[in-house]
Amino acid sequence: MDQQTADSNDRLTNNTAQPSPPPVRSRRRWILWGIVLLVAFLILFAVFRPHGATHKHARGTAADGSVQPVAVATAHIGDMPVIFQEIGTVVPITNVTITPRVNGHIAAVYYQEGQHVHKGDELELIDPRPYEATLAQYRGTLAADIAQLEKARVDNARYQRLIKQNSTSAMTARDQEFTVQQLEGQVEYDRANVRNAELNVMYCHIIAPVDGRVGIRVLDMGNYVTAGQSGGLTILTQMQPISVIFTVPQNQLDEVATHLRESGELKVEAWNSDNTQKIATGTVKALDSQIDTSTGTVRMRGIFPNEDERLFPNQFVNPHLLVTTLHNALLIPGNALQTGPDGRFVYRVKSDMTVETVPVTVGATDSTNAVIQKGLSEGDRVVTDGVSHLRPGQKVSIPDTSSAAKQTSEAEQQTAGQHRRHRNGQQSSDAPQRTNDPSSPADTGNH
Repeated sequence: MDQQTADSNDRLTNNTAQPSPPPVRSRRRWILWGIVLLVAFLILFAVFRPHGATHKHARGTAADGSVQPVAVATAHIGDMPVIFQEIGTVVPITNVTITPRVNGHIAAVYYQEGQHVHKGDELELIDPRPYEATLAQYRGTLAADIAQLEKARVDNARYQRLIKQNSTSAMTARDQEFTVQQLEGQVEYDRANVRNAELNVMYCHIIAPVDGRVGIRVLDMGNYVTAGQSGGLTILTQMQPISVIFTVPQNQLDEVATHLRESGELKVEAWNSDNTQKIATGTVKALDSQIDTSTGTVRMRGIFPNEDERLFPNQFVNPHLLVTTLHNALLIPGNALQTGPDGRFVYRVKSDMTVETVPVTVGATDSTNAVIQKGLSEGDRVVTDGVSHLRPGQKVSIPDTSSAAKQTSEAEQQTAGQHRRHRNGQQSSDAPQRTNDPSSPADTGNH
């Protein structure tokens, strides 16, 4: 009985101990996850710690007032051209639409499309034969009427002698005078017809009225044309010289007109549509007679020789009008100018290498320089780069760019020499060969 009771207790004990393995596996799983998370945390810490340190160092640099490196320029005396940049369009001085003045078929074409022609050159020929026949007819009529006029004049002279001798009636003599006058009028009429017929024959030969460039031909040989035909035969454009029409705002008109009256002409440059390249140089002599009230501008015409024909009709350009040149002006780079609540100012570097803000009065400016009318003196150093973190009293340093440029030049020369050696072939066999073997004779002296 006792033995049975003991066996039952052992089985109960074994059954109770069997569920214990699951907690052991769970603990192992949590340990593994903990190790993974720890490794991940260490990796993230290693990655992000330097970046955070850098930002912290940067914030500390800005906050503790350390030395700020800047670029400077010196205010100097020089000449400053006053240039107005406007918007303009290339317009030919002469642009002719060649139209026929008589009716007929085109018998010949003497030019090529795009060809340059001179004044008086024959461009096309309209069949002149009908007009030459008409001219011959009028000339015959004129000759016949001239003969009748001469006969009437002879008769009139005879009647005038007879009337003096009372050998004829006064009425007959008077009628003969009227006959002479009538025939004189007829002869003048015939002569006018001859001149008109000669013009028609001349109009059959289409002549270039000016020097220029012929455009695309509208009608080819064999087509029938009429006088004043719409669209014409072609367009003849004068290319040399050529003009640029541009506008000047009315607030600049007084200065432009004053210098134009004083000098008689102003220099103007035509730049391309991107305003990056100069195309041609010309002069301005004409100013329009009135201001356009819709735009508040006045037109000007610049004349360009256009010998290379880089200016093309209807091309958009940017005229740069040189109004005057300021001599002995105080100049600084334009990027040194700053704008604040009180207006324009610059950062001036003092002798103790600190900066101060100086209000300035600015005159004419261009893409490079600015004229300082008040606020600076010749020789003052102004900050041109690195102003974003400056404040009055900030300590600054000026990097020595000359030594850096020298080192860069030497490095470039060394690299170029290496490239030349590579291009000329391998090194000479007499030169020692460098190796990584410590026992090499070339490295013996280094040990």
